[in-house]
Amino acid sequence: MVMNGIYLVIIAALFLTLAYRYYGAFMAAKVLALDPNRPTPAVVKNDGRDYVPTNKWVTFGHHFAAIAGAGPLVGPVLAAQFGYLPGTLWLLIGAVAAGAVHDMIILFASVRHDGMSVAEIAKKEISKASGLATSIAVLFILIITMAGLGIAVVNALYDSPWGTFTVAATIPIAIFVGLYLRYIRPGRIGEGSFIGVTLVLAAVFVGPWVQQSALAPYFTFTRGQISIMMAIYGFVAAALPVWLLLAPRDYLSTYMKIGTILALAIGIIIVRPEIHMPALTPFIHGGGPIIPGPVWPFMFITIACGAISGFHALIGTGTTPKMLANEAEIRVVGFGGMLVESFVALMALIAATSLIPADYFAINTTPAVFNTLGMKIEELPILSQMVGENVAGRPGGAVSLAVGMAHIFSKIPGMSSLMSFWYHFAIMFEALFILTTIDAGTRVGRYLVQELGGMVYAPLKNVHWTPGIIFASAAVSLAWGYLLYGGSISTIWPLFGVANQLLASMALAIGTTVLYRMGKGKYAWTTIVPMSFLAVTTVAAGYMNITTNYLPKNNYLLAGASAVMIVLVIFVIGDAIRTWLAIRAEQQAKPESLPISK
Repeated sequence: MVMNGIYLVIIAALFLTLAYRYYGAFMAAKVLALDPNRPTPAVVKNDGRDYVPTNKWVTFGHHFAAIAGAGPLVGPVLAAQFGYLPGTLWLLIGAVAAGAVHDMIILFASVRHDGMSVAEIAKKEISKASGLATSIAVLFILIITMAGLGIAVVNALYDSPWGTFTVAATIPIAIFVGLYLRYIRPGRIGEGSFIGVTLVLAAVFVGPWVQQSALAPYFTFTRGQISIMMAIYGFVAAALPVWLLLAPRDYLSTYMKIGTILALAIGIIIVRPEIHMPALTPFIHGGGPIIPGPVWPFMFITIACGAISGFHALIGTGTTPKMLANEAEIRVVGFGGMLVESFVALMALIAATSLIPADYFAINTTPAVFNTLGMKIEELPILSQMVGENVAGRPGGAVSLAVGMAHIFSKIPGMSSLMSFWYHFAIMFEALFILTTIDAGTRVGRYLVQELGGMVYAPLKNVHWTPGIIFASAAVSLAWGYLLYGGSISTIWPLFGVANQLLASMALAIGTTVLYRMGKGKYAWTTIVPMSFLAVTTVAAGYMNITTNYLPKNNYLLAGASAVMIVLVIFVIGDAIRTWLAIRAEQQAKPESLPISK
């Protein structure tokens, strides 16, 4: 029986809606007992720069834009190598039982700790040693994550003046909207949003003219040039006030993201594309051309953000808790944001698997590797001609997703002549998804560098000290920019997947500690179960990456980085378990619970 994409859309929408209604309500009311009357850090510490009480939907827009980067788009597309079924199951079950719980509890913990970072929370809730280990691990992971996310943008935008112009245009548009809402028409969110979205759409429509005009060379760059420009953008976004660029750009991008995904879902319903990729492929046992290992554990680190992402812990303890105006918003922002990301990831999976398998593999592998598969391409030459670019041999997932989306859109009645437009629109859409994570992630890295640097030089710890802001922003941008400039999807994405999921395991251990200190130990299963599965799976993947991928290729730097991260995370989880046992023993001896900091 051939699976039709419309069934997956309906199943996903129903499953995720019910999960938010019932499991999300359970987490909010019973497990965390959210208090809408309790002042949030954004209210108490309002400084107009980093701590700013923000409209709920603007906060949701920023948070979703920050967490929904390359992962939900690229990861599921790459994991389609194993077939559509494993990815679909993990995207739905993992997002609810693991990802949404992870995002909600770590955001709650930061709100209850005055907007502290995940490392500072670990230091306070577990031990100073765990706090230091978490800080080092997070810095490692953050730099690798930024490089991993950036790779997809580089592969999508190089030699593409249309896409580059459109993405570049969103920056001055966001700054204008930020100034408009702060000084010209304060509080007119709907008005500012309408202007911003209209300008972004105008930039998309102007793109074809730019590509065909004398301006095209000014927006045509190599991989290396785009890598450098991305690092510069990350520095600027991290250094400027959050209201000026980060928040308006992120929530404007969110409208584009959610609108495009809804349009894709409607397109799938209208077109009813067949899922050409089988439910399971022979590559589930390993030896695949895109992902070399077996479906377990490699599918889980490949899909990453679409189901659960440790990077979300950096946003949930970085920018978002400093913007929440009401604690009750944690459910819609944390739990709801993750479920929307899961839906995005599933739409990406449907779009990619609607391609003929041979065409899918021809896009996502180099020509030399594809020639070893014994497959014959079918529609790819026609697709390349229709989009106006040669799309073969562009690994990384972004291009195959854009082709799949454009293929679906072009089959809607009256859209058959717009294949090239939809392809470049999809490329722009993907780049927006990723860059909004780059800017927020770099800003979180700035906070972390200032926290760590403050141990050596006290003024650095002051997040308002301008020289410290500039130094920390530049240091983080330079570090991930260096990896991005010299990396590739085959070297960085596996390391990103392991790093990302290790951080999620660590964050769940920290969240579990928070539950025990609240006297909510009877609900600790909500975090311990996903933490245990994720930790075992990711450590296994990390070990296999080291022994079968990095060491045989003499890539000792990546092998060493993987080993260091695994050791640090195992240490933090072990220290957390010791703390749980101590808390339980103390609470049994003394019935009243040990509250977390006020």
